[in-house]
Amino acid sequence: MPIDLKLLARYDTPTICNTIELFEVRPRNAGYMDARIRACCPEMPPMVGYASTATMRCEQPRREGDVYSSLDEQVSRFAELPGPPVVVYQDLDDPCVAATFGEIMCSTYKAFGAAGLITSGAARDLDQVRRIGFPTFSNGAICSHGYSHIVDLHRAVRVGGITINPGDLIHADANGVTTIPLEIAAEVGQVAAEYVAAECIVLDYLKAGKPDGKAFSEARKAMLSQFGVLSNRVRRQLGASR
Repeated sequence: MPIDLKLLARYDTPTICNTIELFEVRPRNAGYMDARIRACCPEMPPMVGYASTATMRCEQPRREGDVYSSLDEQVSRFAELPGPPVVVYQDLDDPCVAATFGEIMCSTYKAFGAAGLITSGAARDLDQVRRIGFPTFSNGAICSHGYSHIVDLHRAVRVGGITINPGDLIHADANGVTTIPLEIAAEVGQVAAEYVAAECIVLDYLKAGKPDGKAFSEARKAMLSQFGVLSNRVRRQLGASR
């Protein structure tokens, strides 16, 4: 089954995380970035794409060559990914001293088909990036780019407490950033609709009027039962496909 990125983008990132848990392919406290990485424009819809990784430094000048020469190579390598890139930067300076990206870089990435950008470093040109509609995630904002330059491309990076490898599937929105294991990614979008339907057992009950404790408990049990049925089914299907 092919991975339907448009379907995945219909759901918020917490729903995607909840759905991944049903498959029991990784611990519940793994695979998502911590609170250091926040949406620069939280009003934007969910972002989905494949990691195009890089490392950057801003503290010291690049020893030789054009500061942005690696940008040409970076966008040319987008074609190596199976779908729209999400540029993921690890800022090697500790602490970060300048912005990883601004308007020109984000405009370049968007023009070459990128879905968004995530950095362990800082952002700038936030109003301009918002106007072009390019989702970005960072650990804050710094007004200058310093001596920013790309160090390495397409290597494992460490961002928000997790390791991101080139080609990892990423889902992100105002709530944060998660990876989606590729072995279940095609199923996650389909199962997410059923997860939401199970949640609605409780949500619809609470919206219906003044609740009472007994009926609320019954609604919760019904919801949890549906979660269990879903989890058992998807785990059986996953086991059969291996």
